[in-house]
Amino acid sequence: MTIVLFHSAYGLRPAVHAAADRLRAAGHEVHVPDLYEGRTADTVEEGMAIKDEIGRDELLMRAVTVSGPLSDRGLVYAGFSLGGSIAQNLALADERARGLLLLHGTSDIADDAATELPVQLHVAEPDPFEPDDWLNAWYLRMRKAGADVEIHRYRGAGHLFTDPGLDDYDAEAAEQAWAVALDFLADLAAEAGEAGEAGEAGETGETGETGKGS
Repeated sequence: MTIVLFHSAYGLRPAVHAAADRLRAAGHEVHVPDLYEGRTADTVEEGMAIKDEIGRDELLMRAVTVSGPLSDRGLVYAGFSLGGSIAQNLALADERARGLLLLHGTSDIADDAATELPVQLHVAEPDPFEPDDWLNAWYLRMRKAGADVEIHRYRGAGHLFTDPGLDDYDAEAAEQAWAVALDFLADLAAEAGEAGEAGEAGETGETGETGKGS
C-alpha cells in the first residue's frame, strides 16, 4: 500500500520517522510530509501554537500538495493526533482512498459525508483530547456516512502513547496498537490486490480472450 502519514502537533519527530520505517518494513510505501517545514515542539502547548500560527487551511494545503500527486495510487491516509484529523479530512475527500488509519486523533464530519472507507482508530482510554462523548458521536456519524469503523481503546495510556520520546508513551499499548494496525494494512493490501486482479481480468474479458459471457 501507499501510505501518507501525517505528524502530530509536535511536528515531524523521530517517532514519526520510526513509525514510517516500521510500516516500510511491512512492505508499504510511506510518505511523511513535514507540515511544519522543519519546526518541532517540545510541549503540546508549543505545538498548538505553531499549528495556530500556520493555520488550518494552510496545513491542509500543505498536506494536499504532498498527497494530491499520489492519490491515483489509491492511498491509505494515516496520522497521529492532529495528523489524524488532517488524514481524515483528506481521506473523506478522496474517492480513490483505500483506507484511513487514525492514531490518537479524529476530526469533525460533514453532515453530507459519504464514504465506504475502512477506518481504524487507536485511542487512549480516557483521552482528554478525545473524550467519550465526542468519540461516540464521531463513531455514529462515520457509520452514518457509510464507513466501516473499528475503534481500539487503550486503558491508562497517555494521549500520544506510541511516541517513545513523550511522557505519554506506553510500550505495551504501542506494540498492541501497531500489531493491530499492521494487520489492518495487510488486509487492505490484500483487498487492493484482489481488486487489481479483477480489473485486469475484466480488461482481458473485453478483448474476447477470456471471460466470455452467455
